[in-house]
Amino acid sequence: MLQDVAYGPAPLQRMDVYLPLSIVQGAPVIFLVHGGAWRKGDKAHARLVQNKLNRWVPAGVVLVSVNYRLLPQTPVQEQARDIARALAYAQQQAPAWGANPSRFITMGHSAGAHLVALLAANPAAAQAAGASPVLATVALDSAVMDVPHAMEQPHLPLYDDAFGTNPLVWRALSPLHQWTSQAAPVLLVCSTKRATACEQAQRLNVQAKSLGTQARTLPQDLSHGEINELLGLPSRYTSAVEGFIKSIDPGFLP
Repeated sequence: MLQDVAYGPAPLQRMDVYLPLSIVQGAPVIFLVHGGAWRKGDKAHARLVQNKLNRWVPAGVVLVSVNYRLLPQTPVQEQARDIARALAYAQQQAPAWGANPSRFITMGHSAGAHLVALLAANPAAAQAAGASPVLATVALDSAVMDVPHAMEQPHLPLYDDAFGTNPLVWRALSPLHQWTSQAAPVLLVCSTKRATACEQAQRLNVQAKSLGTQARTLPQDLSHGEINELLGLPSRYTSAVEGFIKSIDPGFLP
């Protein structure tokens, strides 16, 4: 494991890199972004990392878990830029880790799911930070894929902290409104136990398909936290996520 690898000068601009014991050149990479309402969370949190690490790293996957600057000091738009910078750095370093910079899948939970979806929406923005296109994105239970729609409905106060009151900012931070025909395939996992998560996932699904990009919604009868923590344990849920990944790159996982 490579711990606290810096991709920028700020203390939170760090990543942990989990390497297979037997490194085979050209290994695929899962690039993981934590949640926490854009204001807390950590790359090393056991509920984020442990089950994913236990399942995928022994299978030959490099797992990269990323921290980023947080509210209130760093607005969400800058957080998205942090993720793009981190992705670019990880891709640049990938050959030294035995990994292939062209075989990255981005994955995030909650606020992290919003951030990786925003990154996926318009690859040109990520490329401006030096990142190359990724194979696909797995978004784990974000309820703000269509930010204007979410903000116009009754919502949690934490969304006000993240998105403010300006509709132009809402659109700029909305994966649905930023989605382009160049976006990579996306899997939208959503909790049926939350009032809006699957409705928001389906809204992005429809928009992505209308632009000719591949999207799939995966509703799960799991809580918001369980969608994060249980991924990697043997289950139909884990198999469905892995099935999506293998549909993009058959050799990504055994």
